[in-house]
Amino acid sequence: MRFRVKSTGPSGIQTPWETQAEAFEMKVPLAVPPEFDGPGGGLSPEDLYAFALANCFVATFKVIAEKSKLEFTDISAQGELTLDRNESGVPWMKAFHLVVSLSGTKDTDRALRLLEKTSQSCMILNSVKTEKTFEFRVQ
Repeated sequence: MRFRVKSTGPSGIQTPWETQAEAFEMKVPLAVPPEFDGPGGGLSPEDLYAFALANCFVATFKVIAEKSKLEFTDISAQGELTLDRNESGVPWMKAFHLVVSLSGTKDTDRALRLLEKTSQSCMILNSVKTEKTFEFRVQ
C-alpha cells in the first residue's frame, strides 16, 4: 500500500502553504506556528503529527471493535503532544498522551481489553519513537 501527499507553498516562514492527500481533493492550509516565529493561522506539522497518532488509534479501534462485534455509540480521542530536546539537544516529539473515551457499550471489561489491544496494534503509533501514554474512559 502507498499513500501519496503533496505540499506546496512560497518561501518565507510568514507565508502559509497547502498540503493535500492524493486520495482527497481538499487542500489543507498549513503555517509555521507562533512558537517557531511563524504567523499561525493554519495547521502545523506538529498538529498533523498529533492528528496522525490520534486518528490512527480511532481507525484501528473501529476496525478491531467491528471485527470483535463490540457495539459502541461513540469514540473520542484527545491527544497532547509534548515537544522537547533529547539528550543530545536535538528537537523531537518527546511524548504523546491520548485520552480515549468510549460510550454506549454494554461490555466495559471487553471494551477496555480492546482499547488496550488497539494501543499495541496501531501502525503509526508503533512506528514512532515518541513516548506514548494512554488513558481509557468507558462510559
